[in-house]
Amino acid sequence: MRSLFFGVVFIIVVGFGGLVYRNAVEHPAQQIVCPLDAKVCPDGTSVSRVGTSCTFAACPLPNIALPGVDISFALPAGLVATDLPDTASVAAYALPVEASSTIIASITIRRYTIEASSTPLATIQQTAVGGASGLPVSATSFTSTILGNHRFTVVSIERFEGVIDTAYYLARGTDVLRFDAIDRNADWTNPNLDLRTLPAHAALTKLLVTLQGQ
Repeated sequence: MRSLFFGVVFIIVVGFGGLVYRNAVEHPAQQIVCPLDAKVCPDGTSVSRVGTSCTFAACPLPNIALPGVDISFALPAGLVATDLPDTASVAAYALPVEASSTIIASITIRRYTIEASSTPLATIQQTAVGGASGLPVSATSFTSTILGNHRFTVVSIERFEGVIDTAYYLARGTDVLRFDAIDRNADWTNPNLDLRTLPAHAALTKLLVTLQGQ
């Protein structure tokens, strides 16, 4: 009985090995060839598909991706990541103070969920609160602009005591993203001040022009 048992096992092993060998001969492993298309990164460079899954390689710096909010952008030169100022923030950056300037410049990106009973505009109005007054900014002061491939609602959040804070809102399907340019120690009383010349405002404009994502 024992010899019969081992004989049966031997036949099974030999048969299985033969099947594996035949399959390897008839269906040799083929090299994976990924499509030759390329992904354009926010800064204009491109990356190709790599690996066995043929996914696109990550865009190198200065490109930044925020998977949690499904956006990416090219980070302007000089900006460095800083601590998040509040729970709504998903990213925060600052520019080092130059010896020739006393202006402290920073950029904060926040995300607000649009409640089921609300709208993008209502969400913007509820979150556009003046830093000095603590009151919602009047909707009549809202403007809009197109930067890159997106239209933004622009709101002057604060212009008081040397602080100039301008928010750019991007309304999406289920949420609203808010991008703040904050310049401190700025000449806030100057009626002819061009905000585009302020460090944080200039940097945020460059960032939003490269913004990718819906």
